[in-house]
Amino acid sequence: MNAIETIMAHRSIRKYKSDPISDNILDEILVAASRAGTTGNMQVYSIVVTRDQQVKDALLPLHFGQEMISKAPAVLTFCADFNRFNKWCDQRNAGPGYDNFLSFMTASIDALLASQNAVIAAEANGLGTCYLGTTTYTAGKIIEVLNLPKGVVPITTVVLGYPDENPGLTDRLPMRAIVHHEKYSDFSKEDIELLYAEKENMEVYKGFVKESEVENLAQVFTQKRYTKKDNVLFSKTLLDVLTQQGFMNNE
Repeated sequence: MNAIETIMAHRSIRKYKSDPISDNILDEILVAASRAGTTGNMQVYSIVVTRDQQVKDALLPLHFGQEMISKAPAVLTFCADFNRFNKWCDQRNAGPGYDNFLSFMTASIDALLASQNAVIAAEANGLGTCYLGTTTYTAGKIIEVLNLPKGVVPITTVVLGYPDENPGLTDRLPMRAIVHHEKYSDFSKEDIELLYAEKENMEVYKGFVKESEVENLAQVFTQKRYTKKDNVLFSKTLLDVLTQQGFMNNE
């Protein structure tokens, strides 16, 4: 497939065959990741490749027991990383000033851009992938397992392997929900009704509503999946990690 076909065929794979990924293919994926856009060409990110079963098993509970962590042949943890760049600056008498929140954001963006390149390259090679949003929830413990030094924070995790399932494409909102021409066009109540109508009427989402015992799909998100209570808790936890890792100097 060409690049557009690969992107359009993306789906999250959560079940994997035990077949290993060859070093050549994995190297190609990692080089593709390195070709992603990066702020100032600093490449302030790192990728931790985990294939050892013992390490994957240690990561498993930190990703809320999602079995693909232990069963997929490879787990890639993408990290915001100013450790390497800061050391280079120090060794060149350059006085780095990257111990702040903006620098964390810069490195996070770099890491996420690299991760998407890796996903596209993996899927172009016939592999399945899945992003795990649990990485920032337990960043402090992942730091311990992966031995990440100060200046390094895990941002996202991607599992790789040959698919052992063939799920359909996940739905997306209409393009007019996400694309604004020239300036942002805010949404009326009528717009919101139209933009979410198809999603709300899909049987799979009606099932979520029924299983969650709530009134509608929006309440599935706010009351069951991504609650304010959890968001506040994980925000505080992540801010503590950023302080520990040296990204919250406000002076």
